[in-house]
Amino acid sequence: MKNIFLSILFLVLTANVKAQTNQYSISFENAVHHEAEIKATFPDLAPGTLSVRMGRSSPGRYAIHEFAKNVYNFKATDSNGKLLKIQRPNPYQWDILEHNGEVTISYTLFANRGDGTYAQIDETHAHLNIPATFMYAPALTARDIKVDFKVREDLNWKVATQMQQLSATSFAAPNFQYFMDSPVEISNHAIRQFEVEDNGTTQTIEFVLHHNGTEAALDTYFEQVKKIVLAQRDVFGELPQYDFNKYTFLACYIPNASGDGMEHRNSTILTDTEGLEEGGMKNNIGTVSHEFFHGWNVERIRPQSLEPFNYAQANMSGELWFAEGFTSYYTNFILCRAGIITPAQYVEGITGTFNYVWTSPARQFFNPIEMSYQAPFVDAATSVDPVNRENTFISYYSYGSVLGLALDLSLRQEKLNLDDYMKLVWQNYGKDEIPYTVADLHTTLAQYAGKDFSDQFFNNYIYESGMPDYENLFASVGVVLKQHLDKPYFGASVSVNQFGSGIIQRNPSIGGPAYAAALSSGDVITSINNMPLTQGQSFNEFIEQFKVGDTLTVAYTRYGVPKTTKVVLGANPAYSIHLMEKEGDKPSRKVLKARKAWLKTE
Repeated sequence: MKNIFLSILFLVLTANVKAQTNQYSISFENAVHHEAEIKATFPDLAPGTLSVRMGRSSPGRYAIHEFAKNVYNFKATDSNGKLLKIQRPNPYQWDILEHNGEVTISYTLFANRGDGTYAQIDETHAHLNIPATFMYAPALTARDIKVDFKVREDLNWKVATQMQQLSATSFAAPNFQYFMDSPVEISNHAIRQFEVEDNGTTQTIEFVLHHNGTEAALDTYFEQVKKIVLAQRDVFGELPQYDFNKYTFLACYIPNASGDGMEHRNSTILTDTEGLEEGGMKNNIGTVSHEFFHGWNVERIRPQSLEPFNYAQANMSGELWFAEGFTSYYTNFILCRAGIITPAQYVEGITGTFNYVWTSPARQFFNPIEMSYQAPFVDAATSVDPVNRENTFISYYSYGSVLGLALDLSLRQEKLNLDDYMKLVWQNYGKDEIPYTVADLHTTLAQYAGKDFSDQFFNNYIYESGMPDYENLFASVGVVLKQHLDKPYFGASVSVNQFGSGIIQRNPSIGGPAYAAALSSGDVITSINNMPLTQGQSFNEFIEQFKVGDTLTVAYTRYGVPKTTKVVLGANPAYSIHLMEKEGDKPSRKVLKARKAWLKTE
């Protein structure tokens, strides 16, 4: 009798678990026209209205994207197949009335953008970011989820995702948040793997590549991927504990994709139009480095402001200068340490980002925390009205990157380093997944480097917008920072068209010569000092014939009306950055030792 009772109890519990599972399926019969047919069944419902909706944001993105715009042919039925009444309270929600305890919805999805946010369906692949693909029920987010991908066998499609695999085409997620964070690549892709052991646990690093190239090119690329993985593990001392002991790169390098990268808990999306043999071998590897570093920094070292991630509205965080910016600092830094680029390439590659940040007038408006707050307006966000971002915004990726550089070199002057600070943040917050705040980062730096050092860094460069002493910091590792103040500066981006007219492309820089002369975006320059511009001519080269302090008479039209103004050329604020050997100087033994310790090179 006891065994019979236990058997009945097991069956009841099993049936209850099954009843509490939301089940999805997706098929791709009309992939040639970028359509998928999706069904979802929500069983064991309480009486009343069931609301389902499409998400409005996506993991790793911070702006609104309105995925509901690509949904049509929506229907809802009960367990008997009866069509149910539907109401629409807003553009992204469907309210389903008078069900009998179970609802099955179906709809068609149009999807034709292959990147880290959207979905793309065609006869090359089904590239699925979950918020852009599947509806969800806000009241049922604690339930586990099963999804069946009805692949195109005629196209040799296979499924790759971080979700738990139940069969070749069926996968499971423990809850809504995990499901939404689990992108999927369905294609005739290739796979490479290697294993890494930490603390007695062996984990698999898997690289899935959908491309049109050769196996040999993938083999070469995968060797670089392995070097990146191991170099980043050295920063933190260990890999994160991945679910199912596996991390998956989902790379899609095909002409119909869009360039992007997007991190997830145990996987990352990597997309680009360039194949490995068409420039992608060199140009795409930085994205691999950036996104893998996020497996620690942002996925597990997680800002409290992003927990839980809200799929119904934009997510705002003041920590993105660290989560995205410090990750950006390590992106090329790791390529250098791994021997994929040279120290000279790494150092000279800093120049563009450095100039973008430190010559921008935007620091007078926002500090790094406030720049992070701008993410909902800039992170792949769209708007039709003109904005003044050129003067008011610095990307938190770039701003945080050059601050990470400054912190690293500053710590090294104290015989410390950024790697060990990151390890401590990992131990304090990331390893046990305790969400952090800016104040926590400040406190942890004090724990590592002392209160005075931490206060000086945060008070001057995070809570305020001060500029570190980069000339001294660079000199400590044999890097030269220079401004060329003898070069003239106009203060606006000008493109010369086929008619010999100079079009001001963007808002002139606040405080610059063009701004002071009341020139504006869209103005058409017809001559300077009565000299016409020439088709195909570089405007910057034209300006270089003059000297700093020269006054130029600029003839231009605005809205078709001829005008003139006087522009007094300023000194070019841009910096150059290079190893001191480029100027024929030899670093001292002490400086060379410091550089080798920084870059971990021989």
